[in-house]
Amino acid sequence: MPATQCKPTSRPKAMGRFIKRKVVFSVTAEPGAKVFLAGAFNDWDVTKKPMTDPEGKGCFTCSCFLIPGTYEYKFYIDGVWCHDTANPNFVTTPFNSLNSVIEVL
Repeated sequence: MPATQCKPTSRPKAMGRFIKRKVVFSVTAEPGAKVFLAGAFNDWDVTKKPMTDPEGKGCFTCSCFLIPGTYEYKFYIDGVWCHDTANPNFVTTPFNSLNSVIEVL
């Protein structure tokens, strides 16, 4: 499965009454793959957050501005759900699979 990395950046962004933090997600997949990020922050919609591979080398990234809190997420790579293997934080779902977990401070 793909090697991944997910990290928050330090630049907060004011949105209404909340300060949102920029979080960058990345995953390695086959060049040319269709890769999306889905999670609690986008209602698990696999079409809302496409990930891009600008250099065509299989390093897909995207960023989100998230309110501080704890979020479950997964990558959707060529129609297959994949948890973030680079993130040691995960939970078991009722479907007997794993969701990665990130805490945004």
